Amino acid sequence: MSGLRWDLFCQVIDNFGDIGVCWRLAAQLGARGHAVRLWTDDASALAWMAPGGAPGVQVLPWPAQPPGDGPGDVVVEAFGCEIAPAFIASIADAARARARKPVWINLEYLSAEGYVERCHQLPSPLGTGPGAGLTRWFFYPGFTPRTGGLLREPDLAARHGAFDRGAWRARHGIAPQALAVSLFCYEPPALAELVRQLGAAQHVHLLATPGRAAAALRAVLDRDLPEIGLKPSLGKRGQLSVSYLPACPQPAFDEMLWACDLNFVRGEDSLVRALWAGQPFVWHIYPQHDDAHHAKLHAFLDWLQAPASLRRAHLAWNGLAPPAALPALQPATLQEWRACTLAARNRLIQQADLLTQLLGFAQQKS
Repeated sequence: MSGLRWDLFCQVIDNFGDIGVCWRLAAQLGARGHAVRLWTDDASALAWMAPGGAPGVQVLPWPAQPPGDGPGDVVVEAFGCEIAPAFIASIADAARARARKPVWINLEYLSAEGYVERCHQLPSPLGTGPGAGLTRWFFYPGFTPRTGGLLREPDLAARHGAFDRGAWRARHGIAPQALAVSLFCYEPPALAELVRQLGAAQHVHLLATPGRAAAALRAVLDRDLPEIGLKPSLGKRGQLSVSYLPACPQPAFDEMLWACDLNFVRGEDSLVRALWAGQPFVWHIYPQHDDAHHAKLHAFLDWLQAPASLRRAHLAWNGLAPPAALPALQPATLQEWRACTLAARNRLIQQADLLTQLLGFAQQKS
């Protein structure tokens, strides 16, 4: 199925998550010969996330009115964003006028909860308003065969296999024997405990991503430095080496995950990339005011078949357990976590990726 026009809508709540997922989807569609208009209310993160753009992808400001040539063959609302009534009316007009009716898809948030399998591909007929007579379809990414799967580029395994891990670590000043730990997070309650552990260990290199992760780390080091017994110096805290990384394109972020021995990730996009990386990881789930993320985290850990130590790490990192519950990062523990991640990755590889499923669904419903 090639040569279709896609309208992909993304309203940014978290610059790195929402737009990150949408950009990967748009770029993969473009690589397969589709034309994509990515409509967003905040494209600023793409300046460093995708500085070179992607073939077949246009990035456009959020529209109040439909474009002159009408909607595409497929319209995707990412993460429950609501497009303008005038654009919805143009979908209805196109459905009446075209032989191939536009397919309207609501691409939902990623979750391992049971409702995902029940709700995946369910129709939502519209009886009133500008879209009366249309059907909007729910499409749920997920971790099991009865869901929409995860984004995975066709060449991902080949790129990973060709990656020179030693050269990457050498370029970033990581000693050959060091434990390399990446930090991409919000403001986790157990961050001080993690830094205390890493500072007491031998040969650890902590790589902080820009933004909230770097700010949280600096705050911990400035506030808790005397208590955690680390001596400040340029780029070095006792036995702990610290690097503050610049913003980077998505392929470079993937390489960081491949190069590190332990990855702390956050949100949706980097969780998926940590799974594909196959290294031990701890996920900082996006916090919700009603604590709905607690059930979501437990469901993910159940699917992951997380060993007890990895489950404790997630609970402490996400504030569902005291910071002191963060397990000691011993080699045997990390080896157990890595085996868990690789087993999960192997299960996922047996399933069709999200884009392949999305293309098949769009063809079926058009």
